[in-house]
Amino acid sequence: MPECNRSPETARRRSGTDADLSLPVAGLREAMAGGRLTATALTRHCLDRIEELNPALHAVISVSPDALAQAAACDQAWASGQPRGLLEGIPVLVKDNVQVAGMPTTAGSPALLPARPADAFIVSRLRAAGAVILAKANLSEWANFRSSHSSSGWSTLGGQTANPYALDRSPSGSSSGSAAGVSAGLAPVAVGTETDGSIVSPSSVCGVVGIKPTAGLVSRTGIVPLSPVQDTAGPIATSVADAAAMLSVLAAADPLDPAVARADHHPERSLGSRGYTGFLDPGALEGARIGIWRAASARADAATAGLLQAAVERLLALGAKLADPVDLPGVDKITKPEFEALEYEFKSGINAYLHSLAGQEEAAAGVPGVPGGVPGMPGSLAELIKFNERNAGLVLSRFGQEIFHAAEATSGDLSDPEYLELRGAANRLAVSALETPMAEHRLDAIFSLTANPAWLTDYVLGDHSVFGASRPAAVAGWPAISVPFGYVSGLPVGVTFAGPKWTEPRLIGLAYAFEQATAARRPPAFPCSVTARTPVT
Repeated sequence: MPECNRSPETARRRSGTDADLSLPVAGLREAMAGGRLTATALTRHCLDRIEELNPALHAVISVSPDALAQAAACDQAWASGQPRGLLEGIPVLVKDNVQVAGMPTTAGSPALLPARPADAFIVSRLRAAGAVILAKANLSEWANFRSSHSSSGWSTLGGQTANPYALDRSPSGSSSGSAAGVSAGLAPVAVGTETDGSIVSPSSVCGVVGIKPTAGLVSRTGIVPLSPVQDTAGPIATSVADAAAMLSVLAAADPLDPAVARADHHPERSLGSRGYTGFLDPGALEGARIGIWRAASARADAATAGLLQAAVERLLALGAKLADPVDLPGVDKITKPEFEALEYEFKSGINAYLHSLAGQEEAAAGVPGVPGGVPGMPGSLAELIKFNERNAGLVLSRFGQEIFHAAEATSGDLSDPEYLELRGAANRLAVSALETPMAEHRLDAIFSLTANPAWLTDYVLGDHSVFGASRPAAVAGWPAISVPFGYVSGLPVGVTFAGPKWTEPRLIGLAYAFEQATAARRPPAFPCSVTARTPVT
């Protein structure tokens, strides 16, 4: 049984500062600029929080060995009056499928422990902006694309990530450690990744803000791949302003990522060139045209459905012009072609990624920390499947690798006519589902509940997701922002603003206006379980 209701004050006392360490990023920067706080004190505070809370949360897989040295360099930058960027001195959690030099990048699997790859493109961006790379966040192993009965937030190396609002409940996936870690105050901000729901869903159930960007806005170079079409990294934070600051750093052209390189000259890309924090408009909902997608949460229980109605009433009170409800035609037909296309894409992408890593010198060494040691690192999906079978007592102890087998059974050839038909069908359905109501009602955004409240962690039956609104935007490559709104039995539920590609500035304004007017988020109390029903708020 995990230890519950840990005091948030212990780590602050250890940090040796009286500064308010729960401030937003802009407030922390102001405190550092004014000499009231050092990056070293803030980083030490976060490291103490990890030491104190991670045994119950399992939100962090590994801590950066030079985090305090990075923080000292930030203090020198502040002292010289030359901060490097928007995140100078700000500790960041990085999901452990994103490469960080000097640390393993494992996707939660011991198969990748031997490799020590270079920084991902977005990590180099974070460093250039002055961020302290604090730790690697736990995740659903292989981005939740290994087993059809998996438990979100579980990995062989990190164990089961817990939800800070009820430790026996799921943090959702696969950016589970990133969302739970930010929610619990282990770091002010985090990097997550999404293929379909893996930023917005954990953000919703962990009571934080998550931005899933337009496909092609943020580089995927140096990120363990699942889909070259749908994969994207994005920010997770406790506020829209902090998420916008993170996105300002992450969004940049990368010549090594074809999707980002192709998008570099898109006419709307320059909208974010002055930094996304410039679009934080508390009045953005006045006159905004919002479509209410009620069918997304049609299977919700009465208490959760009541949150959507309460959110709709707030939108009206804030001056939004609503189309209620809107229909997304054909949306239920997306799932099958999407998933089958992802199987092809995963085999193609992971084969290329593993092959690129397998030649490294470290891959020939055994892996410390795994009973019996592990010979070499797999160089293909087929070898990865065999690796898991050889280490079944460790890797397959909770559930299997049915999706791996299904992906391996495909050709993995992205010029295969069968694959092209599947991907084409999924994309056509998703784009049509979204564009139809957008055009019919001349909408700025589509609004829905993000996902159901967190379910009990279950290693026998797997995840118990009732509904989620991520699929259309994920498949179409549209941006989406999840913002905390209400609680059911003490468990958070978020709302999503989704819009056409490259409309992050508009969506950030809408999400910020809603967040500021509702002020819904409250920090977690780390209970072991939810034992009594609480009112809808």
